[in-house]
Amino acid sequence: MDFSFTDPSQWLPVVFAGLMGLSILIYVILDGFDLGIGMLAPLGTDAQRDRMIASIGPFWDANETWLVMATGLLLVAFPAAHGAILTALYLPVAIMLVGLILRGVAFEFRVKAPAPNKPLWNVAFFMGSLMTALSQGFMLGLYIMGLEWTAITVSFAALTALCTVAGYAFIGACWLIIKAEGALQEKAVLWARTGLAGVLIGFLAISAASPLVSPRIFEKWFSIPEIILLAPLPITALVIALVLAWALRHLPDPVDRFRHVPFVGGSALFGLAFLGLAYSFYPYVVPEKLTIYEAASAPESLMIILLGVVVVMPMIAAYTALAYVVFRGKARALTYY
Repeated sequence: MDFSFTDPSQWLPVVFAGLMGLSILIYVILDGFDLGIGMLAPLGTDAQRDRMIASIGPFWDANETWLVMATGLLLVAFPAAHGAILTALYLPVAIMLVGLILRGVAFEFRVKAPAPNKPLWNVAFFMGSLMTALSQGFMLGLYIMGLEWTAITVSFAALTALCTVAGYAFIGACWLIIKAEGALQEKAVLWARTGLAGVLIGFLAISAASPLVSPRIFEKWFSIPEIILLAPLPITALVIALVLAWALRHLPDPVDRFRHVPFVGGSALFGLAFLGLAYSFYPYVVPEKLTIYEAASAPESLMIILLGVVVVMPMIAAYTALAYVVFRGKARALTYY
């Protein structure tokens, strides 16, 4: 297909795929760190656990908005793909929704519940976070393997599920390095060092599996001159990983000057991995079955939807950014009046 910017049926699907992908990336980074903190919470003392949850208190609701945005864009812009993907991933999606509900309820009730009931809500918050992370990682693995349920694909999806847990725990620990002080910050550094290994294992597994399951993806990465042109991507990822390892060896430092490096570096690493996946699967939205052009709604419908998106998406970005500006600095006790 010869791409033309004057033909809405060609450029509109690309625009919506980009907006959907951006929403997913923002969600993975932002809700990833608060899911990670939910899974790390049992490793802290009771006082540290309160401070950990306080560090995400002003943000977690806004973070989940990006998942709603991504799912909504998939539904309205690519309805055929929405049906195919959710049909194949019905079980993990259901588990994810249960996890999201459980952690949301637990977040509110653990603060307000009588002291004897607080440990129960702590467990619920951990389980909700773990269920969500595992299901999202499983869905990613199954998507990479072409949405096929076989022993091999399920085994790979289980591996990506565990690596996603490690990835979210890593980015959560990096967030704590920014927001915590003293002994909790020291623990966060140790958690981040351990989580980085899981992140790198996951990235290597996905990088190896994607070309192997699809000759088309293999050719996109390893043909000439593509292999040369794309070389900066893995090289940059390696450099970022080395910088992260260096920064985590020098944290915590007395003046807290490197506290932002792990989170920024981790976010950049996630971004590079996302770019690699996007390049691998384009133009398919359902791997090897349905392209964004075949799955897209009518151009007239997409144009109307785009008018709404250019209003709504900046508003979501603005109030998300406002929350992070207003509640910047170290975490303080989370209270309800």
